[in-house]
Amino acid sequence: MKKIITICCFALLIGCSSSSSKNSSSNDLATNQKKSIYIDLDNNEVNLSSFKGKKVLINYWATWCAPCIQKMPSLVKVQEQLQSEFVFLLVSDESIQRISRFKNRKSFNLKYLKSTVSLASLGVYSLPTTYIYNKEGKQIKTIVGSVDWESTEMIKQLKAL
Repeated sequence: MKKIITICCFALLIGCSSSSSKNSSSNDLATNQKKSIYIDLDNNEVNLSSFKGKKVLINYWATWCAPCIQKMPSLVKVQEQLQSEFVFLLVSDESIQRISRFKNRKSFNLKYLKSTVSLASLGVYSLPTTYIYNKEGKQIKTIVGSVDWESTEMIKQLKAL
């Protein structure tokens, strides 16, 4: 029994360490752009490097992800407060049609993009996951899981980045 537990712990340790290294390979917008083509809901390609000079918040999500959807209203509110400093992008690997139906049904004023590769290919293994990039396009923060975006603490952290 001890051997089984030891083997399971070792496998878990290896799995955790390999996912960290995958995430670290996505440390700037240019690298992220090389991994996937991003398409807006009008089927136009979006170049992430074009946002250099602004802080960029990319939130990876899915239409079926309840925690993702639950926090979208607070993401909209913080976007309204920080729109002069940040570009907010919501990226899913679902079809443009599915994302568009979601947008029309929910009416959140956010910029939605489709990734042409799976989110796992981008180092995203849990939803929601958010990457924040500085004005130079370097990844400076990763947030895995649900966040109260409009909390005083979070707004303070975002302004300080």
